[in-house]
Amino acid sequence: MDIAVFLAVLAAAACHAGWNAVIKGSGDPLVTTAIVSVAASVVSLAFLPITGLPDPAAWPWVAASVIVHLFYFASLIEAYRYGDLGQVYPLARGTAPLMTGIASGLIGEYLTPLAWAGLLLLVGGVFILSLPGRGGAKFNRQGVGFALATAVTICAYSIIDGVGARVSLHSPAYTTVLFIGCGVVMLIYALVRRGLGVFAGTGGRWRVSLAGGAMQVVSYGVANWAMTLAPIALVAALRETSVLFGALIAVVILKEPLRASRVAAAALIMAGLIVLRIA
Repeated sequence: MDIAVFLAVLAAAACHAGWNAVIKGSGDPLVTTAIVSVAASVVSLAFLPITGLPDPAAWPWVAASVIVHLFYFASLIEAYRYGDLGQVYPLARGTAPLMTGIASGLIGEYLTPLAWAGLLLLVGGVFILSLPGRGGAKFNRQGVGFALATAVTICAYSIIDGVGARVSLHSPAYTTVLFIGCGVVMLIYALVRRGLGVFAGTGGRWRVSLAGGAMQVVSYGVANWAMTLAPIALVAALRETSVLFGALIAVVILKEPLRASRVAAAALIMAGLIVLRIA
């Protein structure tokens, strides 16, 4: 993988950790997810005069991705409602790259044995890094089910957007229109779930959510661009290094303990990154 693409996706992973931190730190995932999605839509609207519209061939892919993203956000919200973070996050973020690696064969992209080795090392680190620090996450069948459903949607939109960005002839235009559509459907979804009062008392969240929305657009915009230049499965796997950036935030900023498991997980992720870089 080209070094510029490699480093850009890692930077995007850091942004991904940032906007996820906004959602995870809220008391109401549905409302915060809707606000961040609407904020991302506003940011995208601001860039629309610059990016323009994607090629007409990309519009069916945009529509399909918007639908899949709705199911992604809905399943993720329910996963966090039923399951513990330490159980949901590794299942959703760790399983998705494996699914994507297999599913990418449907579009004629087959990973080399070396690339598979790097992907497995990285995913192993993601699983370890996401485990609870003490005790264990209580098994919840509904939480696990929604987490796995989330992984399926991540795999689906990764393939869809990888192809869509390629046929769009201009990936920033594809990303801009995609997030405008996602903001609209998430607003409708939140209104259907909670009614007109869904955003009551959320005035103080909009500034932080706007930052989260901007990070969401930048993060996925870079990923879509990278998927026009590199195998979709490898880009999808690199995005999961967001959990490593999240762990760094937890240790450096939140002063959480630096456990041996985190060090081991970081070593696995770094080994996976090195292998993926040379694959």
